[in-house]
Amino acid sequence: MNNSLDIVILGLSLRSSWGNGHATTYRALIRALLRRGHQVRFLERDLRWYAQNQDAPADLAACIALYGSVDELRQVHAEAIAHADLVIVGSYVPDGIEIGDWVQDTAHGATAFYDIDTPVTLAKLERDRCDYLHPRLIAGYDLYLSFTGGPLLQTLQQRYGAHALPFYCAVDAERYTPVQVAPRFDLGYMGTYSDDRQPTLQRLLMEPAQTWSAGRFVVVGPQYPETIEWPANVHRIEHLGPGEHPRFYNEQRFTLNVTRADMIAAGWSPSVRLFEAAACGTPIISDAWPGLDSFFEPGREILIAQDARQVLYWLRDMPARRRHAIGTAARARVLAEHTAAHRVETLEQYLDRVAPRRIPVRSFGSVRHDSAA
Repeated sequence: MNNSLDIVILGLSLRSSWGNGHATTYRALIRALLRRGHQVRFLERDLRWYAQNQDAPADLAACIALYGSVDELRQVHAEAIAHADLVIVGSYVPDGIEIGDWVQDTAHGATAFYDIDTPVTLAKLERDRCDYLHPRLIAGYDLYLSFTGGPLLQTLQQRYGAHALPFYCAVDAERYTPVQVAPRFDLGYMGTYSDDRQPTLQRLLMEPAQTWSAGRFVVVGPQYPETIEWPANVHRIEHLGPGEHPRFYNEQRFTLNVTRADMIAAGWSPSVRLFEAAACGTPIISDAWPGLDSFFEPGREILIAQDARQVLYWLRDMPARRRHAIGTAARARVLAEHTAAHRVETLEQYLDRVAPRRIPVRSFGSVRHDSAA
């Protein structure tokens, strides 16, 4: 029996990570799928922004196929969709509703919706303002792979008939590793600007920077308003490509995680940045949200901050031995549970549940899988 799966993914963009946090998640997942011997094709709408800001790694170039419109997608890629063992449609795909209808009508194998924005998607659905997923499509997907776990899965199941299962972001553990470099910054943060995150960034990074003028801080990400008055000791970087992320984390004594309001409300929504920083052994300071303690143990594997004073204490007074111990413990947790290889095995397990007769999914050695809360 041929154990290799033919998988087609329709996602936002694999070519560019500029303002597109999905890219690093897809890249890690696809690399892990390829290492397992599966065949992967990533279909991406050819949009000008992503075309002009490409940073796709060379090892994934052969996986990418572009289309200019839904009509072109139908004409050129119908056979690939029809014969794939699994077709995944991601959140925020342009014309995602029309594409979802077509995929469900065309695919002979299993179909899945991969929601990397589950709380945002549900909020849009409730306001009837979601342009990439319609409620009638949800039950039609064999799997609803959700970035968010916890109680939100029950909402998807009960309200929309989804076969919803947790499928958290993950890290490519071969690329994110500790590196012996001199730390350039005491605290750093990476993230695109958002109104709902900015107050927390102000409280947990900018206020400490204003108080501790000798400290070294950095904020990486696009779309920050020119009206923001950055303290003199906060270094600003507009964008770092994914290839530069491991060094960025390794150059920090601590890194900051700040969560979107929708994700806090839903809980159980770990950012890929959490896993990437932890894999580098960089101690994480995070805001609080329900379910965080199911991914990292507070006080031992992660630090949960409420205010600037707490952050300043850790930055200035925490013994180096404890700081290193927190980073080491977080890295061990990620390597045991949250690598892209773990997610691929979880995906294979899910496929065994929904289509055991038509999809030749391999059974591999035991690995701790995601589980619905």
